[in-house]
Amino acid sequence: MKNDLLILIALTGWALAVPHYGSEFASSMALTCLMYAALASSWSSFCGSTRYMSLATAAFFGLGAYASALTLEHLPWLAVVALGAVVAAGVAVVIGAGVLHLRGTYFAVLTFGLTELIRHAVSYWEKQVSGTVGRVLTVVPEADTVYLTVLGLAVLALLSAMLIRRSRFGLALAGIGADEQRAQTLGVNTRLVKIAGFALTAAFAGAVGAAMSVRWTYIDPHTVFNPFIGFQTVLIALIGGAATLWGPLIAAVVFSLLAETLRLQMPQLYMMSLGLLLILCVLYLPGGLASLRLPAFATKLWRRRQA
Repeated sequence: MKNDLLILIALTGWALAVPHYGSEFASSMALTCLMYAALASSWSSFCGSTRYMSLATAAFFGLGAYASALTLEHLPWLAVVALGAVVAAGVAVVIGAGVLHLRGTYFAVLTFGLTELIRHAVSYWEKQVSGTVGRVLTVVPEADTVYLTVLGLAVLALLSAMLIRRSRFGLALAGIGADEQRAQTLGVNTRLVKIAGFALTAAFAGAVGAAMSVRWTYIDPHTVFNPFIGFQTVLIALIGGAATLWGPLIAAVVFSLLAETLRLQMPQLYMMSLGLLLILCVLYLPGGLASLRLPAFATKLWRRRQA
């Protein structure tokens, strides 16, 4: 853990220097990296250990964004971010209590459906109660404040992942992923552990959504409940290595670079690149990019071709 902490401190120092010594473009790209690093690391802390495929990240992100939009004029900035985390975690507890007994495809499809349900419910509430769809954020913090907040959330997500891996809670999550029935026979309250892990993931997604909402200055359900946010979080975690600590961070950097260089100019090529990366990782790197060793990768590829 000591080495991981030293690496995290070094990366944090580098990230702190980007807004001061880098261009505005570099700061924007670094912010995107930090956003997906926080989302993917927190997602992996639960889903990477338990092997639950949650597609509800966009729902928690959007709830945090709307919590921010509704309270930004009345609460301090850090309280707004904390509220986004609390709202998302509360919804996750309710959802988790009802659906975490499912696994595999059923759980993935149901969490995606719940995301769409929440998005349409928010849209209906906006139309019926507010008389409009969308929120204009008139009071927003400075860009440096937003950057430091998202950086702090990314660091907290990585620290949480480190601590979880070395705790009884982390062992319980890993036991659920390996064999849930055996974990129950060993005295693990699997239902409570799964709900707690799911809520922790949601809390980070809600906090990130609350912090990132001010970047757009105008939000609507289609923007903040965008399923692409959830899908990309899952892809980043899987391609980076959902069972590893640094894999999601590595993949977040790779995806952000691809997004900035390809998505705006050649969106089709960007989606093809995501699909190609996923296929290559499934075939040759089941442990994700974090497990990449060039000589071993070349040997494995050569053996497959010989076979």
